[in-house]
Amino acid sequence: MNLSAPTVSDLRERLGGSLFTRVAGPAGTDNRARIHDTPGPRWFGPDRPIRTVHGDASMFIGGLRALLLQSLHPLAMAAVAAHSGYRGDPWGRLQRTSTFLAVTTYGTADDAQQAVDRVRAVHARVKGTTGAGETYHAADPHLLAWVHVAEVDSFLCAHKRYGAHPLDAAGCDAYVADTARVAAALGVIDPPRDQAELADRLATYRPELRATQEAREAARFILLRPPLPFAARAPYAVLAANAVSTLPLWARKPLRLPYLPGVEETCVRLAGHALTRTIRWVMTPPPVHP
Repeated sequence: MNLSAPTVSDLRERLGGSLFTRVAGPAGTDNRARIHDTPGPRWFGPDRPIRTVHGDASMFIGGLRALLLQSLHPLAMAAVAAHSGYRGDPWGRLQRTSTFLAVTTYGTADDAQQAVDRVRAVHARVKGTTGAGETYHAADPHLLAWVHVAEVDSFLCAHKRYGAHPLDAAGCDAYVADTARVAAALGVIDPPRDQAELADRLATYRPELRATQEAREAARFILLRPPLPFAARAPYAVLAANAVSTLPLWARKPLRLPYLPGVEETCVRLAGHALTRTIRWVMTPPPVHP
């Protein structure tokens, strides 16, 4: 019987495997092999900025920020509340989203198109009416564009602050252009293709944004009551605090999120860097020596 204490490599493998399974789901290992090992042309080559951003640990912060920002559009939030099952199956929703991002970013062109087609089929069925009597349809190009620009802005914002190798200005523009290819395939009309266009498009949505009761409830669930084991709550709280700290004030105030500039610029940001470095370490396999 081997009673030796676990090594650092053992701990790294255990933590990395647990985190990967949580994010990618029980089929994550098989999906990863299929996505990366299937031969064929891809939408994005290995040197494209979209691969740099979507493969970095900063995505954990960017993803939470995107959910909070997206919730401010009442029609988008109504669709999520009524059809996504984010309360009953939040990890399933995360796993489906992460798989879609992985397939469209790294997978073959055929697999990427099939993933897009599946999402479009789901969107076609998601429609309804809000409590205020407004109709929504997830396939509406205007709503699709809002979800897209909120997501891209959040991923890029988090990457600039917490990425291992943040892109320069030209790289950030190229990232926005890369994501436009996926957005157009999903049905977004004329998606932004550089940072200036992204900022302009976000600004055009400002008059439509407000925090509904559904949005505030979603924010509380995302930030304060996620279904997590006790050991994961402190690291998650660091992710959540950093996601909030990257939101502009105009997005925080309607959701009643705090603003603590001194604390955010020191303690919160330092903790965010430490945690993303740790995630990066556990998720990256150690080098294999001959």
